Amino acid sequence: MNADHAEASRTFEERALACLPHIERFARSLARDASAAEDLVQDTYLLAFRGRGTFATDGDMRRWLFSICHHAWLRTVQREQRVVLTDDGDEAELETLAAVMGHVTAQRSGLDRFVGSIDVGPAIAAAIDRLSPPMRVVVVLVDVQGFGYDEAATVLDVPVGTIRSRLFRARRVLQERLFEFARDAGFTVSATGADRHPRASDS
Repeated sequence: MNADHAEASRTFEERALACLPHIERFARSLARDASAAEDLVQDTYLLAFRGRGTFATDGDMRRWLFSICHHAWLRTVQREQRVVLTDDGDEAELETLAAVMGHVTAQRSGLDRFVGSIDVGPAIAAAIDRLSPPMRVVVVLVDVQGFGYDEAATVLDVPVGTIRSRLFRARRVLQERLFEFARDAGFTVSATGADRHPRASDS
């Protein structure tokens, strides 16, 4: 019996530690501070090893650890009263409306085609970092980590409809910020569509 328990423990530890890179990236996206992210990872694994008896042997280890990490972060944030982790109500709707209108304008001007032709990797990372916490965590789970809507809903303990709503708003806001990036890169709108005009620093 002791040998069987030791074998099960090793299997659990190996599976949990194999997820460490994913948890580290997720923690950094939540905490946005290297030291706080490191503490969050440690808390996650401490809670996981303490509660390993609740983990089903055929369960999804990565999703389980993501859920623990998210709840640990929520407790930290609520304790320190840094942010309010709820939807932004009317303000969020207005932000989404502005982003949608910006998308329409960009399509009409041709700016959206230029966004697809330039390197937007750094801009995407910066734009995700600027999202409100509820939207940022959904984008990280679904668009960065590759979780399905149902899986993300399980991790965050919210309805699937909430995941869809937040992701829709977040993607529109990200899109608008990428259009801003394109304009800052020198793309301007004229009567004939979007075009690039080199800035002084480009010449």
